Amino acid sequence: MYKNYNMNQLILPLDVEVKLHEKDIAFTIHHLVESIPDEAFTSFLRHSGCPSYHPRMMLKLILCGYTQSAFSGRKIEALTQDSMRMMWLAQSYEPSYRTINRFRIHPEMKELLRLCFVQFRCQLVHEKLIKQEAIFIDGTKIEANANKFTFVWKKAVQRHHSRLIEQSNQLYSQLLETHIIPEIEKESDEELSVKELGQVAQQLEEVVEGYTENINDSTDGMERKQLRRERKTPKQQLKQIREWLVRKQKYQQDEIRFGQRNSYSKTDVDATFMRMKDDYMKNGQLKAGYNVQIATEGQYALAYGVYPNPTDTKTLRPFLDAIEQHYFVLPKHIVADAGYGSQQNYDDILTKRQRVPLITHAHSRQEQKTKTKKNPLLPSNWAYDASEDSYTCPNEKQMRFIRHTYRKDKTGFQRNFKLYECEDCTGCPFRAECTKAEIGSNRTLVINEEWETQKAYVRTKLSEEETGAIYRQRKIDVEPVFAFLKANLGFTRFNLRGKRKVEHDIGLALMAVNLRKYVRRA
Repeated sequence: MYKNYNMNQLILPLDVEVKLHEKDIAFTIHHLVESIPDEAFTSFLRHSGCPSYHPRMMLKLILCGYTQSAFSGRKIEALTQDSMRMMWLAQSYEPSYRTINRFRIHPEMKELLRLCFVQFRCQLVHEKLIKQEAIFIDGTKIEANANKFTFVWKKAVQRHHSRLIEQSNQLYSQLLETHIIPEIEKESDEELSVKELGQVAQQLEEVVEGYTENINDSTDGMERKQLRRERKTPKQQLKQIREWLVRKQKYQQDEIRFGQRNSYSKTDVDATFMRMKDDYMKNGQLKAGYNVQIATEGQYALAYGVYPNPTDTKTLRPFLDAIEQHYFVLPKHIVADAGYGSQQNYDDILTKRQRVPLITHAHSRQEQKTKTKKNPLLPSNWAYDASEDSYTCPNEKQMRFIRHTYRKDKTGFQRNFKLYECEDCTGCPFRAECTKAEIGSNRTLVINEEWETQKAYVRTKLSEEETGAIYRQRKIDVEPVFAFLKANLGFTRFNLRGKRKVEHDIGLALMAVNLRKYVRRA
């Protein structure tokens, strides 16, 4: 005996909502998007043409599609026809993949996603799922939607541009010496600008046209042959100048695109070539990608940012600025790994933001080893005399203060140092292991007191029970978000091109991770 199954029996259509489980993710998506204020959707309203789909519905569909690992417009369109939860969210509408893609890359989509994260965090706070005592920050590199071999390197462009400047200057000097063209007014003695190269090309073109007219007017064969021979050189020079003009314009455009980066991709000019952990080509080749930064608590992504530089150190300060400006007030503790540990970051968190950085530095593990603590040649183990401001080296010689010095990095941040010098290194038995200074020179020591004070403060905080427990929570808070994003959701490569669109792409993916975890919390 079988259960009743009759394809020819007519049944009344039912609302698909009754077929969904009471804890289905569709209801969570619906409530989240409905909590966004109406003012956020006014920019999508059109007063002419065919009425558009409601932006709330479009945002729900795209979010729901991302939770099902559907990252393309065509797959999301297919889900609106196959998935019961998508049918309910769309209320039987079936927007095309073009409509879905246009909405996904809309400039106002960034603000909608920001409000989604703000509202989602408010919901977590209301339900007491996060404590608001710390945020955990980490970054990962995700491959861009770009060809792997369309790289442009800054050093190569600068080298070719320098060669072009040298060659163009030589040709210009040659044209003046041979009196082929008159001298032009130059803005700089070092190189010819694009405008000046255009003037040289115009004058050479007039010279060539003059030769051509003389050739056409002449009836003497020998004279015509001589004129063609004379025209050959300026004609070749004109061709060369035009080629340089195109290349110089390209090099200048490349310099603008580079900014502070060392490379970019021709397919996605905002992407930077960087080393990825997932090296499927097994040759250590750099691939175009973006550095994605997230701030989490309770394994929920509360804020995110996309940056072109591969290192995490320089992303912390702008990321914290973005969090304060667009997402929420920073909690008391800022937690991150050693990749973010630098004097500039410590100074920013302690002085500017008045927060506690639970961030180790690059050599923190090395400093904790017994071998390091017992090494007599390390300055950190030398005796310091505060009254005389001097250190005592292993050979019982005094390292006395000489003067103050400082260094500035590319960002303009200044590090202040104190320079010490040994009184006499002559005949020192530890000289070969202690210093690489030339024979006859004494060892010098550079101390950054502010940096050492900051490191000592962080070490003290990490050794305390409460703050130490918060720091140990980092690995089990922020790392699982990336694992879920890549392994479970399958988001290992961006689907859109350009930094603005990439921000939309990763924002939708991270919110999909949040929603799936939120639904499964019970």
